[in-house]
Amino acid sequence: MKRFYKETAVDAGDGGFRVLLDGRPMRTPAKSVLVVPTRALAEAIAEEWLAVPDKAEINVRHLPLTRLAATGIDRVTTQRARVIDDTAKYGASDLLCYRATDPRSLVQRQAEAWQPLLDWLVERYQARLEVGSGTTFVTQPSEAVATLRAAVAGHGDLALSALYNLTHIAGSLAIALAVSEGRLSAADAFAAAQLDELFQIERWGADPIATQRHEGIKRDLESGARFLALLGDARLKG
Repeated sequence: MKRFYKETAVDAGDGGFRVLLDGRPMRTPAKSVLVVPTRALAEAIAEEWLAVPDKAEINVRHLPLTRLAATGIDRVTTQRARVIDDTAKYGASDLLCYRATDPRSLVQRQAEAWQPLLDWLVERYQARLEVGSGTTFVTQPSEAVATLRAAVAGHGDLALSALYNLTHIAGSLAIALAVSEGRLSAADAFAAAQLDELFQIERWGADPIATQRHEGIKRDLESGARFLALLGDARLKG
């Protein structure tokens, strides 16, 4: 579908802020009016659509904020419990809990980058996750897993859309929650989530496929972090 509108705008309505295309409210793929709780997010979505070149094909890959909002409205609202479960389950197998045994430089780098985030989970949520070496499965304390699930469930539908994506991309609920709360930037989230691969690249060099994949991961993390920041306090379930 090519760009069919000339102007974008934002107005208040339907309990939040709507994005208008030539004065008409934008709709999600499921035909719901796209309404978000903050003007800042609505304006950012409008800017995405305004940036589409005239008569160009509309590509959803270039509309990441729109995609996250539409997913929250169309899917999370109807499958909230499932999205919470699919996000929270990472607390039982978080990337940060699985440490290398060698080389020593990688072991040290993981400890320096990952342990502060696990310590933050204890400070922020009183959820202490156990750490193991190698690939042997680490059984996490049930109370910690339950506490982290409650933290996930404390997010509103739109925020859950972004939180799920961040968790899935990073392989870490700790990283996603840290981004949601502003504890971690998108750049730092990328560095933490891809620490092992980046370490190998330093040693052996990068290849075009890995570089392209990393660029996609960076974009997705940046979009999720920006989306949550634009939601502000509205990211939390009311």
